[in-house]
Amino acid sequence: MSFTLPALPYATNALEPHIDTKTMEIHHGKHHQAYVTNLNAALEGNEWASKSIEDILANVSTLSPAVRNNGGGHYNHSMFWQILGPGKGGTPTGMIGDAINGSFGSFDSFKEALTKAGMTRFGSGWAWLSKDASGKLFISSTPNQDNPLMDVAELKGNPILGVDVWEHAYYLNYQNRRADYLAAFFNVINWDAVAARL
Repeated sequence: MSFTLPALPYATNALEPHIDTKTMEIHHGKHHQAYVTNLNAALEGNEWASKSIEDILANVSTLSPAVRNNGGGHYNHSMFWQILGPGKGGTPTGMIGDAINGSFGSFDSFKEALTKAGMTRFGSGWAWLSKDASGKLFISSTPNQDNPLMDVAELKGNPILGVDVWEHAYYLNYQNRRADYLAAFFNVINWDAVAARL
């Protein structure tokens, strides 16, 4: 079984002005495609080649760095495209809104905590909203293309929202202004997709 690049669920210009077209074209078509290509190459002839990406990540400590980096990159980005959407953002309501308020006290407190996780990640990585084994939501940050599904993660859980803080995710439009990119990210979160992952 070979992994493939998932199609974007919207046009590359759909998230303007928050995430620009050129960044989306390069991020999806070049960066994510490279993770898929390199993951397939790293798994070729390996017993893990027929496993799901979730199974691979849960056992990533036993696999090569190429599988860890590219498998994480493929999983993380596949989720990232789904939890974004044009005309989205705002304050979540319903089940996901209640879960955020119950775990963090308020949506503003959640935003502050996720932004801090993204801002304090040195170098490249991700900030996450995940659900732990007991069903409680928590925020964490991982380096490079790691994520909370991995057996190497400091805080383990099921990610329901992730924000990419690699420079390739924002540098064309925001340069070194990661804080501005993170603020813009909240304008394009597809809360229905996040709720479906909850």
